[in-house]
Amino acid sequence: MSDGAGTLAARLAAVRGSIAAACHEAGRDPAEVTLLPVSKTFGEDVVREAVGLGLRRFGENKVQEIQAKAAGLADERLDWVVIGHLQTNKAKAVAKLAAEVQSLDRLDLAVALDKALQARGRAIDVLVQVKTSREESKFGLAPEDLPGFLDELKAFSSLRLRGLMTLAEASPDDAVVRGCFRTLYRLRDRARDAGHPVDRLSMGMSGDFALAIAEGSTEVRIGSAIFGARSYKPAIET
Repeated sequence: MSDGAGTLAARLAAVRGSIAAACHEAGRDPAEVTLLPVSKTFGEDVVREAVGLGLRRFGENKVQEIQAKAAGLADERLDWVVIGHLQTNKAKAVAKLAAEVQSLDRLDLAVALDKALQARGRAIDVLVQVKTSREESKFGLAPEDLPGFLDELKAFSSLRLRGLMTLAEASPDDAVVRGCFRTLYRLRDRARDAGHPVDRLSMGMSGDFALAIAEGSTEVRIGSAIFGARSYKPAIET
């Protein structure tokens, strides 16, 4: 169980309320924004508690964590979403366990995933991660490379393109953060105009999801605001 009876339920309700408030502030329907709870670093017991609150889909940064949790929670039949940087040598594990990858950012990864999925007779949803910040520590496809990459993805029948994902710059300046999200929104519109099925925009985390919603996000990835403080500080906050 999480730290304190009802704590997880209260946090989840508060996050949902904050998402709804941000949508109303932006003049949007809250039904337009999906919540992806990010369970990285939290154990099976916490995830199982979240399942009891109606959550069935969880974001994870590391494939190793998905492997461990999926084994212990096999009875729940959950959907695992890869949101962290993905190495090609993890493609087989992803093809076996993941329902979706939101961090597709290069051709060799697309090739590896498609090969592993074809071998299993599976197809999964994918979002292309675009680097919209100036930080060297963040991953993602360069914005100028997106059109060509989306064209290349048409060759991979097991990868169902659904949208785009980004991580905003870690900045105290809201204008900088919003600029990252606005860039992805504009890239999405151009890609959609070119005929690509990229309706979804996964952008916004615990510290900036209200700004992301104001800039058109359709999915926010929330970890600490739901699950509480982590046992260690990850390289990328969610």
